[in-house]
Amino acid sequence: MLKLLEAIFAGKCATENIDNTGHPHMRGQLQCNGACNGCGACAAACPVKALSIVAGKPSIDYKKCIFCGKCVEACAAKALSHSNKEVLAEILVESQAEVCEAVTAKLGRSLHVRHVDAGSCNACDFEMGATSNPVYDLHRYGIAFVASPRHADMIMVTGVVTRNLEQALHMTYAAMPEPRLVMACGACAAGGATYGSTYAIVGKVSDVVPVDIAVPGCPPRPSAMIVALCAAADMLKEKI
Repeated sequence: MLKLLEAIFAGKCATENIDNTGHPHMRGQLQCNGACNGCGACAAACPVKALSIVAGKPSIDYKKCIFCGKCVEACAAKALSHSNKEVLAEILVESQAEVCEAVTAKLGRSLHVRHVDAGSCNACDFEMGATSNPVYDLHRYGIAFVASPRHADMIMVTGVVTRNLEQALHMTYAAMPEPRLVMACGACAAGGATYGSTYAIVGKVSDVVPVDIAVPGCPPRPSAMIVALCAAADMLKEKI
């Protein structure tokens, strides 16, 4: 017992700074060099139709992209490559202090988030759970998950919307107080193309409720989710 306590007191802080750079082998943002000849092989290889050829160059819809790497493999000219930079939400804030001050000044309390699983494979849910562990420590930003949509400022939706859960998503959104935000987390929720079109699927989250911020990835890393949550806090400040 004494050795355990000694190890705890001697250990360093586990919490890390948020970084959008992953492992060197991570499949992140796509890069295209000058060798691209516009052949379209990358677009044909994409299983979710996230790639298209615009003006002779590949254009990617990151909301649909599952970062499978098939487009890179299909490129005979070796013009496409993955960087190890993750694709983040567009609206960012500079620091956690700025976020906490903005939330406290406008709300007088933390940003409260209600998670809604609309039909996910649970990959995004596992990564979302990691945001609250000692390594990422979401609570240091003044953001916390709540059990009821009536207590929430934002709902964070994972998974493509299935017909069985379409009504639940509508009811959750309707139960939230104004102003309210919606985050589509992951390729299924943001793009809706991962599972194609079937009788059991409605589509992406924006087909059911209005979406304010989308987080690309399959699944997104916890750091990307935290950056998006911080951006959502800043968006809520503007709405109030």
